[in-house]
Amino acid sequence: MSAIYPVILCGGSGTRLWPRSRRAHPKPFLPLLGDRTLFQQALDRVADPAMFAEPLIVAGQEHTGLIAAQAGEHRLIVEPAARNTAPAIALAAHLLPRDAIMLVCPSDHHIADEAAFKAGARDAAALASQGHLVSFGISPDRPATGYGYIERGEKLAHGHRVVRFVEKPDLARAQQFLADGGFVWNGGIFAFPVGALLDELAAHRPDMAKAVAQAASEGVWDGNQFLPDAESFAALSAESVDYAVMENTSHAAVISAEMGWSDIGDWSSLMVARGADQNGNVVRGVADLSDCSGVMVDTDGPRVSVVGIDDVIVVVDGDEILVVGRNHTQAVGKLDGASGN
Repeated sequence: MSAIYPVILCGGSGTRLWPRSRRAHPKPFLPLLGDRTLFQQALDRVADPAMFAEPLIVAGQEHTGLIAAQAGEHRLIVEPAARNTAPAIALAAHLLPRDAIMLVCPSDHHIADEAAFKAGARDAAALASQGHLVSFGISPDRPATGYGYIERGEKLAHGHRVVRFVEKPDLARAQQFLADGGFVWNGGIFAFPVGALLDELAAHRPDMAKAVAQAASEGVWDGNQFLPDAESFAALSAESVDYAVMENTSHAAVISAEMGWSDIGDWSSLMVARGADQNGNVVRGVADLSDCSGVMVDTDGPRVSVVGIDDVIVVVDGDEILVVGRNHTQAVGKLDGASGN
């Protein structure tokens, strides 16, 4: 098999992980699990030269310094404005060989099993080489309402055809999907044949395809950084690749990858990824917990003491303190502090 071309997306502000994640230093560039940041771990997973070509990173100008500090010299597309994943991925596609297979990876997910990730990448690339546009599916272990779902259809050599995508269902539908067994979470990782992706974008979002092509053709390389034409790119509408392409194409497929995946979408999911002690508690930093269960403390300095409380998360970041119930962590991004960063 030819080398797979990784594309690492560095968008998103991670507001639901406030106050640790801020606009100037967002979630991908934080060492939330282990000593290396989520962004560095994303690069680590595609570092095998026997399998992967040199990664191509897509990020905004405000984060180029963090990328250089954490990863050194890499090929980097500098987005003039945030326009969601469809334009970002299409820009990267224009800089790759048309017959290549691109592997699109968010920079802010956690994957515990690297070997399973690579096996999934091989399966996805095999499907993509046959003309499929491939999503990574994650087997659900709970009726989560914060994820998109994919219904699997006809069996293929390395996966399944996609019947439909379902965006963030309510609890009753999520429970139904879990009981059905034919649904997986949309992991936000994709393998695309470059030419087919661009053709599908042109078929379903012709205005976007034209504007991206112009932004790419009129862009320039400045050392290792590609600067798309700002005017053309700014004219683009913001849309995810799921909405723009995957929900419209007749060539969608999905592979199931059991790789210890988490999008680390909020403090509760980070707590699960870190793993609890025998009392169900998770501590990072200096803390005293007494008669507690289901408590996470994450402090970068002051000692935090918690007594007689269950299912609460306490985060201390400098002079900012967050206290939130484990069942309310999705709402953290709506706080004034999180929106202002």
